[in-house]
Amino acid sequence: MIDLPFFHLIKKSNPVKESSPLILMVHGYGSNEEDLFSFSRALPEKFTVISIRGPITIQSMSYAWYNISIDYLGNKTYDNKKAIESRDMIVNCIDKCNEVYNTDKNNVTLLGFSQGSILINAVALTYPEKVKNIISLSGGIDPNIIKPSKLDLKNLSFYISHGTEDDILPFNQAKDSLKFLSENNIDFDFESFPIGHGVSPENFKSMLNWLNKKIL
Repeated sequence: MIDLPFFHLIKKSNPVKESSPLILMVHGYGSNEEDLFSFSRALPEKFTVISIRGPITIQSMSYAWYNISIDYLGNKTYDNKKAIESRDMIVNCIDKCNEVYNTDKNNVTLLGFSQGSILINAVALTYPEKVKNIISLSGGIDPNIIKPSKLDLKNLSFYISHGTEDDILPFNQAKDSLKFLSENNIDFDFESFPIGHGVSPENFKSMLNWLNKKIL
């Protein structure tokens, strides 16, 4: 049997059938696969939901997709080489999900938070043929880990949200990064909420409404 490239949790579609739509979850820095998987109880049952664990161990049950270094002045640097490697491993994971769990290659939704959000944005913009919907929570666009596809990007649908009080990934910095989407004529829905680095009940409800509209 072919396994996925990441340790993962899965909730199969109900009813179980071949070629169900897929939601692939990508957690943030220092978290794990159980974090976003808690959302699965409220997600439409027609989806197969898979939450994957980052390849870098920070400490017990704390993982990442690429390393972040902070100098004595508080400046951050990112391991872009590892980020690109993780980006491409996630693309491979999508293909493996289609093969192992009979998910629909034409109906893939990526859901990410923080570092995971930045990464799924890079996946979609580099490999748009692999993705339909992108739910990007408390993240942003990092052009350093994107190889813009020559394929049509207009079929991608983005839901992007951010907390106005976020002190981990500042709101204005994240919002400014979305200019990349506008400059490439990509439509997206952006919402802000009066919270820090997290997902409020109102944020989750709005995201769920967006997703339900996309699968009608």
